[in-house]
Amino acid sequence: MRREEERMSMSTGYPQVGVAVTCRSFEEYMLMFDLNEKDLAAAGSFLDIAGGASSFTADAHARGLDAHAVDPRYGLEPDRLIQEANEEIGVSAAKLAQVSDRYDFSYYGDLERHRAGREASLAKFTAHYSQADIRMRFYKDGRLPNLPFDKDQFGLVLCSHFLFLYEEQFDYSFHLAAVLEMMRICRPGGSVRIYPIMSLKWKPYSYLEELQAAIRAEGAETGYFRSKLPFFPGSELGLFVNL
Repeated sequence: MRREEERMSMSTGYPQVGVAVTCRSFEEYMLMFDLNEKDLAAAGSFLDIAGGASSFTADAHARGLDAHAVDPRYGLEPDRLIQEANEEIGVSAAKLAQVSDRYDFSYYGDLERHRAGREASLAKFTAHYSQADIRMRFYKDGRLPNLPFDKDQFGLVLCSHFLFLYEEQFDYSFHLAAVLEMMRICRPGGSVRIYPIMSLKWKPYSYLEELQAAIRAEGAETGYFRSKLPFFPGSELGLFVNL
């Protein structure tokens, strides 16, 4: 009976305590944010916020791109960070197995390949993170809404599966301050992208209109982009802010 209750609960959302450490690939980022390598090259220096143990930054650097990431978990000992990421892969796979019929596996193929992709991304992250010249691109001394970067430092600022997703854990004032901080470090002509606009309850973030009004009051343009990797229900859209 308890398992059935848990399944029914998950059918309208994804249960999560705390912020999960994620492992996503370069290709997933490109699809999620509807970007290509020309976009990244044109941006110059770009930043991944709450990047966790994803291989995006390392893979982008390997392609000759000026990629950086920030996450308070980079303050952990490397072995502990990798252990947490590996454990999260197992936990999330078990949760997804209960309601896999609600997810779109068009890109991944099936649950097993989805997990294999997470493990491959973590393996790439681990290999790159051990290299001093690459590890210096991963910043530990900063978390939204306070980041250790200069004004106008990046041409593109990305945030995947953190803002909006954890609506129940972070209030509107946090989200507003976080987006304004992302705008501060993004240079004129650059762009901020946040994906998805959904919460863990699979509902659009409750204060999107208020947030966008505040963004426009700062003189920036805001709207939605369509993701090419809508994995969970309702995750077709992300938010952009053009400076």
